[in-house]
Amino acid sequence: MSVNAAARPARPVPAAAWWIGVAIVLVAANLRPAVVGVAPMLSQIQAEERLSATAAGILTALPVLCFGLIAPLAPPLARRIGIERALLTALGLLIVGFLVRSSGPLAALYAGTVLLGSAIAIGNVLLPSLIKRDFAHRTGMMTGLYTMAIAGGGALAAGVTMPVAQAAGLGWNGALAIWALFALVALLCWLPHVRRAGRPARLSSQRVGGLWRDAIAWQVTIYMGLQSLGYFAVTAWLPAMLVERGYDPVVAGWLLSLSTVAGIAGATMAPVLAMRGRRQRGLAFGITTVAAVGLVGVVAPLGVEPVAVILLGAAQSAALGLALTLVAVRAPDAMHAAQLSGMSQSVGYVLAAAGPFAVGALRDVTGGWTVPLLLLIALLAVQGTAGMLAGRDKQVRRRPV
Repeated sequence: MSVNAAARPARPVPAAAWWIGVAIVLVAANLRPAVVGVAPMLSQIQAEERLSATAAGILTALPVLCFGLIAPLAPPLARRIGIERALLTALGLLIVGFLVRSSGPLAALYAGTVLLGSAIAIGNVLLPSLIKRDFAHRTGMMTGLYTMAIAGGGALAAGVTMPVAQAAGLGWNGALAIWALFALVALLCWLPHVRRAGRPARLSSQRVGGLWRDAIAWQVTIYMGLQSLGYFAVTAWLPAMLVERGYDPVVAGWLLSLSTVAGIAGATMAPVLAMRGRRQRGLAFGITTVAAVGLVGVVAPLGVEPVAVILLGAAQSAALGLALTLVAVRAPDAMHAAQLSGMSQSVGYVLAAAGPFAVGALRDVTGGWTVPLLLLIALLAVQGTAGMLAGRDKQVRRRPV
């Protein structure tokens, strides 16, 4: 799958590029509130819907599982209707998902979550491909803005969902439904870009083969998957960990928000630093080390949690930025970038979906958070190794079929 050279849009003029950049940032900012906003409200959802810990774990893991299962469908959708219209469809689905999830019945809670996860999966796969196509000369800067927006959207959801619910007297469903308005703003800003695109800037029917047998592709995929696993496991359970350590639920939500705010700097800087050289091994090692220090800080004696969550948030978002950059730089062209993005995100997010569930299950079995966090630290060692291998100056092999 690739951008057909004949159908590829002309390089955006400066004014159009500026507006496209704003629209991309807004779309990216909508890729995390549907997931992160649930964490501060999870205890309330469990109580009102009488969910067991396992059912709550499934609820938090379901969107990530959808990221993996739906990701392979995004490139064919883009080939059929164009990247711009595929992203417009994702935004519409996101709005519907917010409304369905908060509509009341328990079945709607899970059905809406599936719709939300499916919409985000399309955005996850196609936005990096769009950047590779339209901003090939500014990949580092645009990837930095893209990942910054993802982290910023998550920070906003973690920080304001609970306070808004309390201030407005909203239940969990009302508090989560308001994010549909944020998605609507992104959709309205994206519409002019769809109109400007005219006929679909379709992807060609040419396919790429052999990535499933390519070592570099698998190293990128493992790095993508494990950094996602750690991020979603921490996001799902960090407030609960802090509450058990004596923090007020609102303060715990703000600490999660602090973590995601710190992530904005990491998400912005990592792609820029990664593009300064042809190798990213040192950056992968440094990011992994900082994340490990942050995780250790969460289980350390009381008092260091704020510093720990800052380090953890910065490192986890930097890891996402590096993973997306590796997709771009390890691919020789947009065709391979789209295929590598689909592979790394489909396999990676299926792997990542196990994180929230496994951490919750280990918490139930061991009665504490030390063992689950030690598991996450062990997985960081694997993540760092995969990142250092993927950070070598190599690319996936060209194997068109």
